[in-house]
Amino acid sequence: MRKLTRENLLDIIYGGAILGTGGGGSLEEGLAKIDEALSLGKEFMLADFSEMNSDDIVGTPYACGAISPLTEEEIKKYARLKETDESFYILCMRQLERFLGREVSAVISTELGAGNTATALYVGAMTGRPIMDGDPAGRSVPALQHSTYFLHGVPMCPMSVMNRFGEGAVFTNVFDDERGEDMVRALAVVSQNTIAVMDHVNTAEVIGNSVIRGAISYAEAIGHAYRSAKAAGEDYVKAVTEAGKGRMMFAGTVTESSFETRDGYTWGDTVIEGTGEYAGHSLHIWYQNENIISWLDGEYFVTVPDLICVFNLDEALPQLNPYATVGEHVAVTALPAPEDWKTERGLEVFGPKSFGYDVEYTPYC
Repeated sequence: MRKLTRENLLDIIYGGAILGTGGGGSLEEGLAKIDEALSLGKEFMLADFSEMNSDDIVGTPYACGAISPLTEEEIKKYARLKETDESFYILCMRQLERFLGREVSAVISTELGAGNTATALYVGAMTGRPIMDGDPAGRSVPALQHSTYFLHGVPMCPMSVMNRFGEGAVFTNVFDDERGEDMVRALAVVSQNTIAVMDHVNTAEVIGNSVIRGAISYAEAIGHAYRSAKAAGEDYVKAVTEAGKGRMMFAGTVTESSFETRDGYTWGDTVIEGTGEYAGHSLHIWYQNENIISWLDGEYFVTVPDLICVFNLDEALPQLNPYATVGEHVAVTALPAPEDWKTERGLEVFGPKSFGYDVEYTPYC
């Protein structure tokens, strides 16, 4: 196992923000979780599956909900409820352990994103468990069924859920991951749009054979390329594109940015007018938490499962949804989808048609 330094952790979280394609949770909150655990003397250990016993239990902790900010109405709605003193992510894990009658040996991130990758790291460090170097998405994704667990038929249950007010439950069975998504999302909607989950609890052997191995190390490499280039005053977008074997998409100025919070998701659109070599062209990105579909001059362009990664050039940061502002200068690059998503079954679950768009997936990079 490898003990992660703060520099390693920063690379992973910033890499997760980039690979989050606009979603995956708050960068600020992700960094705060890391620093909180470090301030308490906690250690972050990264484990390879070869270092685990085949029957060790691995759990997947994360947050499910919308990524847009709460309205004043929503804040008032929950004002009478008291938030738990202890992290509701850890309470969620302990609730599941009580149900199982045994401890979870390690945790694994549910997706690569600044928030959810940090959540897995935080839960692992705070409870003395390693985080596995793998991930069932290889990027951020909107829904629970958007995982390689679903592709490989790994059962979602038993599944523990816990909101920030300490209200919890364990699902012993769901029909499938799509049905699990509906049920968990409904609980998030009545829990201030965020609920902690631990699901797909299984042996290290089963988990290791159903996820994208090395995913955390990949996020670390992407984050390191970004942070190193930025510190040196170099082109960090180019550095990330090269590190991820991607391809530049666009650069310009945001002219439209709109979103709504509905059904536990953040739905939105960003329109960018090109500058420099992209002058005279327009890029439209549609997102459901994460950037999903893009159009160049009104024609389908890059789509899921490829990663559409936007950078805020004014702040030199990965652009998270739904915070793009009119007048902001951005650069957009695409990174290749993990191979699991390019299969026939992968595209059925997480291709453009799964979001209702009648277009065939064409790899961009």
